[in-house]
Amino acid sequence: GVGMGMTAPVSITAFPAEDGSLQQKVKVSLRIPSQFQANPPCPSDENIKIEERQGMTIYSTQFGGYAKEVDYVNYAAKLKSALGSEAAYRKDFYFCNGYDPPMKPYGRRNEVWFVKE
Repeated sequence: GVGMGMTAPVSITAFPAEDGSLQQKVKVSLRIPSQFQANPPCPSDENIKIEERQGMTIYSTQFGGYAKEVDYVNYAAKLKSALGSEAAYRKDFYFCNGYDPPMKPYGRRNEVWFVKE
């Protein structure tokens, strides 16, 4: 019953298939605003969970525009290629992040994050 508004980024955990495409399961995460973090309101929907994301080191790439699944997949492939075989990172998932409201037409920011192992 508490309105918190939207926060940024909206973070989607993507689970890549062997061919680089994304599996049908995803997890969408929203940041709880600072004033609610110490005592977040209890979700009224059982499908919504409060999770604490631990600190992490990431490898990241940024791009603009209205991001679609194909864009995240393509930029994940570019990041993988740029990192080469030397960088150790989680291969079973990565984060797709959007920072802008849907109605913002220009100067949009999107990122792909790989979590360093």
